[in-house]
Amino acid sequence: MSRLLIEASTPLCLLQDAGRFGVRHLGVTQGGALDWVSMSWANWLLGNALDAPVVEITLGGLTLVAEDYCLLALAGADLGAYVDERPLTPGRSFVLQKGQRLRFTQPFFGARAYLAAPGGFDAPRVLGSCASVLRESLGGLDGHGRALSEGAWLGYSGQGGALKSLSPAQLTDWQSAAPLEVILGAQIGQFSGLSLFDAFNSRWTLDSRADRMGARLLGPQLQYQGPPMISEGIPLGAIQVPPDGQPIVLLNDRQTIGGYPRLGALTPLSLARLAQCLPGSELRLAPVVQETAHQQQVAFLRRFG
Repeated sequence: MSRLLIEASTPLCLLQDAGRFGVRHLGVTQGGALDWVSMSWANWLLGNALDAPVVEITLGGLTLVAEDYCLLALAGADLGAYVDERPLTPGRSFVLQKGQRLRFTQPFFGARAYLAAPGGFDAPRVLGSCASVLRESLGGLDGHGRALSEGAWLGYSGQGGALKSLSPAQLTDWQSAAPLEVILGAQIGQFSGLSLFDAFNSRWTLDSRADRMGARLLGPQLQYQGPPMISEGIPLGAIQVPPDGQPIVLLNDRQTIGGYPRLGALTPLSLARLAQCLPGSELRLAPVVQETAHQQQVAFLRRFG
């Protein structure tokens, strides 16, 4: 077994995998990596299952010290990573020798980086997953959902392989102005015509009030004209519109039910892109039919072989 000492951390450094499924009828949310694409690439670099446990590092602030030889992989945002004093760019596997430090300083491009280890990091599974959800006290290194803490250890028992890097075609352009695609549905027909025009023809700004539960978008005020709603189940990526008219994209740690009207839901690929946007980023929304979104998802997953 190989281990890494957590020398410094923040509340935003979490152990994640693909999340929990089949438990929302119990009121338990999904959890899991916000940028599932980068998590998958980090694991792919090591030959892991794409949903093996990884460390999700948001905005930096994590420092790890290798207890012995460690093979790791990094994908996602450029958070100013260094191995000792040598810069480390994401999209590659790499080696830490005993005593070497891996530290993440601050974001240069994107918001979240994903660190993988052979076979995935070791952690107890709670309701089928080690995904950290602090609100529900589930997952993480101790099974109680806590963030990585100074003085704790990250361990893994998988076997290493050859070093690999992602090709330019496999890397995601976090600076792309591509719109976030929305599968229409739910209460879309009960918004005013002007609101529907504004929703898909305006620029939205990602508010600083964004976390793993949801991301608020600031822009034109959307007006719902339908009857009062009874709370209903909420899928990942649902775009709720509360009374103030400013939409909220619900993410992995969302509540399981809600009573606000919805425009629809972001596609999985758009959710991964949103997870890498920093507060203040300008975004656009674009409608897409479900069949097209499904075809895009299947085509993308084939890239992992």
